Amino acid sequence: MNHYLIAKIIGLILIIEAVFMLPSLIIALYMGDGSARGFIFTIIILILVGLATRFIETKHKNLAPADGLVIVSYAWISVSIFGALPLMVDMNMSFADSFFEIVSGFTTTGATVISNIESFPKSLILWRSVTHWIGGMGILVFTVSLLPKLGIRGFQIFKKESPGPVKGKIDSTIADTAKKLYLIYIVITFALFVLLFVAGMNPFDSIVHTLGVVGTGGFSSKNDSITSYSTPIVFIMSVFMFLCGNNFSIYYSLYKKRFKEIITNEELRLYIILIFGAIFLISLDLYKNGYSNPFDSFRDATFQVTSIASTSGFVSKDFDIWPSFSKYILFVLMFIGSCAGSTAGGLKVIRIVVLVKSIKREIRRVVHPRAVLPISLNGRILSEELVQGINGFFGIYVMVFVFSVGLITLTGVDLVSSMSSVATMLSNVGPGFAAVGPTRNFADFNNFYKLYFSFLMLLGRLEFFTILALFSRKKYLKEIK
Repeated sequence: MNHYLIAKIIGLILIIEAVFMLPSLIIALYMGDGSARGFIFTIIILILVGLATRFIETKHKNLAPADGLVIVSYAWISVSIFGALPLMVDMNMSFADSFFEIVSGFTTTGATVISNIESFPKSLILWRSVTHWIGGMGILVFTVSLLPKLGIRGFQIFKKESPGPVKGKIDSTIADTAKKLYLIYIVITFALFVLLFVAGMNPFDSIVHTLGVVGTGGFSSKNDSITSYSTPIVFIMSVFMFLCGNNFSIYYSLYKKRFKEIITNEELRLYIILIFGAIFLISLDLYKNGYSNPFDSFRDATFQVTSIASTSGFVSKDFDIWPSFSKYILFVLMFIGSCAGSTAGGLKVIRIVVLVKSIKREIRRVVHPRAVLPISLNGRILSEELVQGINGFFGIYVMVFVFSVGLITLTGVDLVSSMSSVATMLSNVGPGFAAVGPTRNFADFNNFYKLYFSFLMLLGRLEFFTILALFSRKKYLKEIK
C-alpha cells in the first residue's frame, strides 16, 4: 500500500475543503454574525495539515485498488470531522451533533439534529448546504480531475467513490470525465439558481436550496423546509430533483446527440415509470382521501415523490399524515432511490433492473437447468462477477438493515420509526416517518445512536463495501491490490 501517496492525496482534499469554506467565511465577516472564528480556525488547520503533506515524497504514483479504498474511506471521514469544527466552535454543539450534521451534509442525507435552523448564522446555514453540493458529485471526483497535474492516476478513486454498480467513462480519460461531469453539474446548478430567484426566492435562499436540490441533499434555510413557498417554486424544484436523480452521463449523451443511447437505456425507462407511476398513484390516493382539489394532490404528490426518490428529502407537506398507501409508496421509493451516476442515494434503479432479470433467469433455470442464460443490460451482456456483486449488495443491505432496526428499537421508539430511520440513513434520504418524520428530527437520540446513524450514512453513500472492507483483515487489502 502506497501510504505516502494516500496521505498526499488526502492532504489535497483537505485543502480543497478549506477553499470551499471561504464563501461562508466571507459571509461571516461581512455580516459580523460571530461565526468567523470557527471558520478561520478550521481553515488554518486544514491548510496547515494539507500543506504538510505536500512535502511528502512518493516514488510510485500509481494507485492500487486497496489504495483507492483507503483514500475514499479516510477522506470522507476526515472532511466530516474537520467540517464539523465550525459548528462546535461557534454554536457550542457537541461533537456527536456536529459530526452527525456534517456527515448528513456530505453524504447528501439532509437529516438534522437542529430544531431551529433559522436562528443560526447565515454563514453556517450556507456551509451546511455547501457540503451537499460537494458531496453530491463527490469531492473525490473533483480531486481526480486535479491528480494528472500531480502525475497521479486516479481511476481507483473514481471507481470506489462513484455511486452505482457500473463505473463508466464518458471521455478518454477519467480526469476528462470528471471535468465534464462537473461542468454539467455547474450548468444545472446555475440554471436552478436563476429559476428559483426569478420565481420569487431571495438570493440567499435560492443558493441554499439550489445546492440542496442539485446535490440531492435536503438542507433548507427554513424550519418548515419548502412548505411556505409558492407553487411555481415547488414545481421548479420537483423538475430539478427529477433531473438530478438521473444518470449525469445521459445529459452528456444528449449534448452529443446520442439519442439512441438515451432511448435504449433500461435504467432511465424504469426510473421514469417509477416516478410518474408513483405520482399518479399518490395523487389519486390523496384526492380520494381528503384533498378536494386534484391539482393540489398532484402538486404535493409530485414534489414528495421526486424529493424522496431523488433522496433529496425536502418537504412541502407533512406526508406523515397522508393515507397509508401513499406512505407505503414513499417508503418503497426511499429504498430504491434514483439512478447510478446521479447525486442521489438508495439502492439505485439499475440494481433493481438487474435483480429482476436475475430472478427471471432463476425461474427459467428451473425449467432449463443446463441452459446458458446471460443477463444483458442496454444490449450488453453483464459479467457474472458484476451480477453476483449486485446480488451481494442486496444481501448486505438487508443484513445491515435488519441488524440496525433491532438496535434502534432498543431506544424505545416504535417499529415504524426504527425502520424508517434506518432506511433513510442507508439511502441518504433525510426524513422518515413517525418519530423521525418530516416535522421531527434526530435530536432526541443519544450520542451513541447519532454516531451510529453517521456510520450508516457513510455506509450508504459509499455503498457498503468501501467502508466495510476497512474492517476486514489486512490480508484482504493485500489481495485486492
